[in-house]
Amino acid sequence: MLIAALPSGPLAANCYVLAPAPGGDCVIVDPGQEASAQVAKVLAEHDLTPAAILLTHGHFDHVWSAPELAEAHEVPVYLHPADHGLLTEPAAGVDAGFAAQLQMLLGPGPYPVPPDLREVAGDQTLALAGVEFAVEHTPGHTPGSVVYTVTAEDGDPVMFAGDLVFAGSIGRTDFPGGDAAEMNRSLASAVLGRPDATRILPGHGPGTTVERERATNPYLRDIAG
Repeated sequence: MLIAALPSGPLAANCYVLAPAPGGDCVIVDPGQEASAQVAKVLAEHDLTPAAILLTHGHFDHVWSAPELAEAHEVPVYLHPADHGLLTEPAAGVDAGFAAQLQMLLGPGPYPVPPDLREVAGDQTLALAGVEFAVEHTPGHTPGSVVYTVTAEDGDPVMFAGDLVFAGSIGRTDFPGGDAAEMNRSLASAVLGRPDATRILPGHGPGTTVERERATNPYLRDIAG
């Protein structure tokens, strides 16, 4: 299984390209700001054809390039309906101070929406590009946050975690739509409830594992305790 990690944009949000093998279909996860050129390079290098775009949540740094890539490759974009509004109103997902900066960064709008936007829900399985993606709804960072999990060749799960959990930290809950209690429930289920061997591919920063985060992440230790 081929997985390319592409940190992009001012906030270095991780975009991922996943394919069973070179020379076939692939899935793009969370193409944020300035992701298109990096994605194009990976597609050309490995002779890949996008089949779909998956979004873990609606924050601008994870979705900004999705409309452009979806239109260019004529593929659907999957996002939980609770976050659909963030596509047209990015500032609604941040605090007032950040919202003013965001308008300067992104421009006044209107903002593009993927032409084929599809709803995704928890307990759903998506069969895309020859890979099965198990979906779990994980609100807390945003109301529509989800994680997507696939199974690698060695049998271990690989979770595209968005901004649910990072190496040594977790996603913010102080933005509009955030909820600390829901975040703790999501972490207990989607992280602590998984096998230690689960690889975590987060929305920012390096990859990690459930075993490592269970042992060292102070936010998870608090929940486990």
